[in-house]
Amino acid sequence: MNSRKHSAMIVGLSAAMLAGTLAGCGTSTSAAPPTKNISDITIGTLYAGSGAYATSSLPEYAGLKFWASQADKSGGVFVKALNKKVPIKIVAYNDQSSATTATSLYSQLISVNHVNVLVADFGSVLTSVAVPVAEENKMVLFDQSGTGTTFFTPNNPYIVLTSLPNSGLWPDSLAQYLIGQHYSRVAILYDTNDFDQSQEQTLVSKLKAAGITPVYNSGVPTSTSSYSVLLNNISHANPQAVIEFGYPNNDISFLQALKASGAQYKMVFTVFPGQLPTLFTTSDGPSSINNIYTYPAPPLISHAHVNYGMNSSQFIAAYKKATGQSTNFLNIAGYNTGLIIQKTLETANSLSQLSLRHAVSRFSGTIETLDGKFQINSEGAQTGETLPVGKFTTNSAGKVSVDLLTPLS
Repeated sequence: MNSRKHSAMIVGLSAAMLAGTLAGCGTSTSAAPPTKNISDITIGTLYAGSGAYATSSLPEYAGLKFWASQADKSGGVFVKALNKKVPIKIVAYNDQSSATTATSLYSQLISVNHVNVLVADFGSVLTSVAVPVAEENKMVLFDQSGTGTTFFTPNNPYIVLTSLPNSGLWPDSLAQYLIGQHYSRVAILYDTNDFDQSQEQTLVSKLKAAGITPVYNSGVPTSTSSYSVLLNNISHANPQAVIEFGYPNNDISFLQALKASGAQYKMVFTVFPGQLPTLFTTSDGPSSINNIYTYPAPPLISHAHVNYGMNSSQFIAAYKKATGQSTNFLNIAGYNTGLIIQKTLETANSLSQLSLRHAVSRFSGTIETLDGKFQINSEGAQTGETLPVGKFTTNSAGKVSVDLLTPLS
């Protein structure tokens, strides 16, 4: 824990340290502290300090911490229910990329730490276990990047997707591009998790509506790391375009195997180069994403109209100054989550969980951040932040650039 002279306090504990505490801890909701006794707003979250999701989780967590530090420089966030500014305190536990561990730790945040605001870890796998825990405890889950369509249902008011659209919407632009370019032979390889499978379902549906049936379509476990046999099977289908829906580790392994195979296709698409380009160029050099298609995300794309929080250039400069690090999309996603929490606290009439959720619905569609237009549907799914299709190119000096191929709405 940081010194009390810092208003944003980060508490990080490992799963092992929590084992004894959790042994007698259920998931029933305990009453929140009386409003008059609140001296800070406690935000509970998880991060993956190791394992398959660490490369995405840690920068997202860093973005959330950056938001808290920026807010506390001005005395905290204004809380309408208290009619004053209140410092932010972050309580964070390391789930080590384990959904099983995450389940216990989400319960720990609610039942033992009594956090005011609950924030999910990165991605659909680590968010999937948070959704039922939050719903059971009647706690709003501020879902940063868990975009699986199954998380959002009419009877669950306890979820808000903050920084990415529902993944069922992601392939709208991709389908539009494939159909517009008259690609009739499309191969799809996807991980069988909520995030990737919902993209596959949308893409197949839209292609079939245009009279295109994929020549290859196969799901694989998210843990897949060897793609040689899969690529050999794909080659026999003779596709024009090859689409791979995975997480960063999947994308890297897939692209490495594709390069080793020597196979050439008119179009190769993967998801995460558009969010973490430096991860890919650091792993295998700038040429590893040359001519690769993706969904470009901020800061590769910039939203011109920002009426809440920093714009892209301001964020990039401030984040660099504060951390010494360059900005990637997941830093922005974490910061954007903080902005949505901040706006919620500024809007809500009380700190009850349903009051927080109703506040989000009230300002939905009214704010534009560096991540785009924040807008949710009645189920809490993000519909305002759209993702275009883009293509990376690498010049002879190794400089990487991206060209947008579909409109940025």
